[in-house]
Amino acid sequence: MNSKRADNTTQNDIGIQDPPTTKLGILKQLGPGLIIAGSIVGSGELIATTAVGAEAGFTLMWLIILGCMIKVFAQVEFGRYTLIHGRTTLDGLNEVPGPRFRVNWILWYWLVMFLVSLAQLGGIVGGVGQAVTISAPLTQEGKAYNRYQELLIEQHVTRSLITRPSVDSADPDGLEAARLQKRLEALALEIEEVEKPFRQTPVYQEAVRVRQELEQEYLKVDKGVSAGAVDRDRLQNRLMDAEATEQSLRGPPQSDDEILWATLITISSMVILVLGRYQLIQLLSTVLVAGFTFVTIANLIHLQTLPEWRVGWDDLVHGLSFQFPSTKTGMTTALMAFGIIGVGATELIQYPYWCLEKGYAKWVGPRDSTEAWAARARGWLRVMRWDAWASMLVYTFATVAFYLLGAAVLKRAGLNPEGSQMVRTLAEMYVPVFGKAAHAIFLLGAFAVLYSTFFVANASHARVCADAMRVFGFSKGTERAQKFWLLFYCGLLPALCLIVYVFVRAPKQLVLASGLMQAIMLPMLAIAALYFRYRQLDQRLMPSLGWDFGLWISSFVLFFAGCWAFFDKISQVF
Repeated sequence: MNSKRADNTTQNDIGIQDPPTTKLGILKQLGPGLIIAGSIVGSGELIATTAVGAEAGFTLMWLIILGCMIKVFAQVEFGRYTLIHGRTTLDGLNEVPGPRFRVNWILWYWLVMFLVSLAQLGGIVGGVGQAVTISAPLTQEGKAYNRYQELLIEQHVTRSLITRPSVDSADPDGLEAARLQKRLEALALEIEEVEKPFRQTPVYQEAVRVRQELEQEYLKVDKGVSAGAVDRDRLQNRLMDAEATEQSLRGPPQSDDEILWATLITISSMVILVLGRYQLIQLLSTVLVAGFTFVTIANLIHLQTLPEWRVGWDDLVHGLSFQFPSTKTGMTTALMAFGIIGVGATELIQYPYWCLEKGYAKWVGPRDSTEAWAARARGWLRVMRWDAWASMLVYTFATVAFYLLGAAVLKRAGLNPEGSQMVRTLAEMYVPVFGKAAHAIFLLGAFAVLYSTFFVANASHARVCADAMRVFGFSKGTERAQKFWLLFYCGLLPALCLIVYVFVRAPKQLVLASGLMQAIMLPMLAIAALYFRYRQLDQRLMPSLGWDFGLWISSFVLFFAGCWAFFDKISQVF
């Protein structure tokens, strides 16, 4: 008896706490889910979700909502495992039955997925670099390139407005069409004016000279002045190459400003991550995400006052009618996005680490046979469920808002956010409401959510990687060793992300590639969630039948989506 009291005293000394019983008390203990939301509202919502809307229109809104809500059941099971056993996600995955080579087979696929996820964060830091470059270019080339791309996008949008049927029906006298046509002509002159200084460079002048000489030679052949068909075909190919070369040099050269800004941002992130603590990460991600989510939802609401851009009831009904896009490209993009919208595979794995760092498992205390432990566990599991569902509401609202903006504005304007114009294209979603101020508002918000994603995701990856060193047997797992590896990865991972982007400057493709790998891992995580529920759960903490039903539905959807994504990609290869 005395021994048991001594053990309880020791447990109290290490931080065991009774769970809050009031709603206000519960709200004060939320946090891990908000950090995960800070990671989610960026690559998944701002980039992947809007890309799906731009390609598929309103058709896949049901899939976007499903992707946000369905994964929470698995998320809670992962968190439940950690709270009960005090062990990490990788420990749990390592226990799932199946082939082993040093560690469980699932962990080997996790390693592959993790490496690809660095490409996703490379796309994110590139997007941050683009956002800052647009508002604060560092070089003259950067300023010229910004202006040039702005004019090109406005030209594209104006041309799409002229061809839209709604313009004719709302403008029987043709006044609006005439205004748009006049603006289109003015834009062509402005683009030519911006291009003019760059046509005076020696490189461009040489390209023009080569093209003109080839034209003269081709005319001679065409008129029969010189030789025959062989020369004619050869000259025609050379002339086409020369014209392509000249065309590529017409506009301002590519600017490297986004790489410079991405480098500065990466270095600052490395410093903050190495010095940062849990509370700093939680506060930063919450403030950044909440601010931009509010602006985005307000933008969507005000969009309803503009007839040419508003989202009608017909659009919503169509989006919730469980249809698939007419093009295979739209469905492929959606499957890739499904892996990262809402709680993606990486976030499912990372969530328990933040629960540990918040203190949930420590406050429950080591598992024993007492009713006091079971009561604490039930109480803190209730807090964790609140945390998971509250964060789900945050990122679901943000996800649906971004998707609807992508379908209502980008799809109708014929724009798709990709390449070096990704951030600039995304800003067009805010132009109908905010006008000239749209780019400034969006760039501030884009920087907020993209940097929040980059910052939080690297912090999360560092914690999982430090634990992986122990689980894979490369570290003794002592507190000192874990701290070393945590700091090591906090410094290394952001740098690796930057290197990926420097060599592959395609943010959207990098993000979607990671989404595909995460989608393929979802069936494995579904199996793990069911294993935790039926083989690792303390019988005193049994969930309700309703919860079990939701978990099975969630597992089925995750399994189905992952297998579909896998076979869809295989069919493209073979």
